[in-house]
Amino acid sequence: MTLEPAPRPAPVVPAPAAAAPSTHVSFGEAVLVWAKIGLLSFGGPAGQVALMHQELVDKRRWIDEERFLHALNYCMLLPGPEAQQLATYIGWLMHKTRGGLVAGILFVAPGFAAILLLSLLYAGFGQLPAVAALFFGLKAAVLAVVVEAVLRIGKRALKSALLMVLAALAFVAIFFFEVPFPLVVLAAAVTGLVGSRLAPSAFPQAPSAKVAGPHATVIDRMAEAGELSHTRPSSARAVRVLLVAGVLWGLPLGLLRQRLGATSVFWQEGAFFSRAAVVTFGGAYAVLAYIAQEAVDTFHWLHPGEMLDGLGLAETTPGPLIMVVQFVGFMGAFRHPGDLPPLWAGVLGSLVTVWVTFVPCFLWIFLGAPYIEALRQSRPLRAALAAITAAVVGVILNLSLWFGLHVVFRRVGEQHFGPLRLLLPELASLDIAAAALAALAMLSMFRFKLGLPKTLAGSAALGILWKLVA
Repeated sequence: MTLEPAPRPAPVVPAPAAAAPSTHVSFGEAVLVWAKIGLLSFGGPAGQVALMHQELVDKRRWIDEERFLHALNYCMLLPGPEAQQLATYIGWLMHKTRGGLVAGILFVAPGFAAILLLSLLYAGFGQLPAVAALFFGLKAAVLAVVVEAVLRIGKRALKSALLMVLAALAFVAIFFFEVPFPLVVLAAAVTGLVGSRLAPSAFPQAPSAKVAGPHATVIDRMAEAGELSHTRPSSARAVRVLLVAGVLWGLPLGLLRQRLGATSVFWQEGAFFSRAAVVTFGGAYAVLAYIAQEAVDTFHWLHPGEMLDGLGLAETTPGPLIMVVQFVGFMGAFRHPGDLPPLWAGVLGSLVTVWVTFVPCFLWIFLGAPYIEALRQSRPLRAALAAITAAVVGVILNLSLWFGLHVVFRRVGEQHFGPLRLLLPELASLDIAAAALAALAMLSMFRFKLGLPKTLAGSAALGILWKLVA
């Protein structure tokens, strides 16, 4: 059903008659919008959240700013990709479970298809000079994207001096002292809970009364009409969600172990990425170092440097950056295929990895979102979520520095002084071409505002040109 624009510069939902609300978004229309968002969701979590804000808050008036940010803060608390979970959350608000499933799946599907195709090309032709040159340029552009993510997410999340301090402390704790991210999250949540009483002005305030009439959003009108009953917490519903998600998550893993054994790469990938789905907070940026270390040093699924190639693939395709795990799963199975042909093994590894990565994402939303909605007016909860979001900014800053050192220098070592860890690059290993490409990519994004697609294309072209003349 098509929404009629109100006489304002931006489309809004017109006020319906009380007896016959005609401004509801049909499920079919929602599917088209979620498909559009999935196809255009480039630029990492910052760009994807901005796209959803533009489409759903500003343009279509499906949801208001306060509710959007409240859901975003909850999704940033969760392990997994916050942008995909935010889409699932809003889809669930509007059309219950089927709406959440469609929104979350369509957010991932285009990227899954693209990463699978690119992984096949990489596995078959990755050692060719032209392909190597392409990824050399993409790595430099990815560094610029990560830095931009720090700035964009920080601008949205750090609204007070206290939240800025929390972000800085999170960065120091992870980068210099290797404090596990779950402990950082816990400390931030406690700070928010205590701070809501001691310094309430430093945290977001509770939402004000909704505006009625032509300025109300679609979800506001659904609430007024009593059509958000599915958002009320229910113990019976929570048990059903846990049972269904548990079967969908655990049954394929059990079958893999039974049929192929515990030494099979498919079981190892399923088990490892299941653990990662539970403990890796902060999205793809925060999870990169953990997965890279395990995939390269422990399981030997990837060669050093290939993780950055995978992130380059994820940056150039739509969907969440956590799709880099699909590349890892493909390459791991491709190199350890067992009795299968390597390419078919890669495809199966890709499917297993994506399945165990995203089933938990839907579980967190369908299980927790009703309780988060019920506590929207809770000042302590809002403060805790805002504090966790600030900590995530520090985590992303940590990755940007880690990533930058590994892009610009060929060799980076570690030195430990008690609990203090320092990353020390070998100055003689400076890659001048990579540093220059990264600087040009940042200049194009920050100074000339060329955007992600043009920056990626330009960096890839310059990387190929450099390898041809070097």
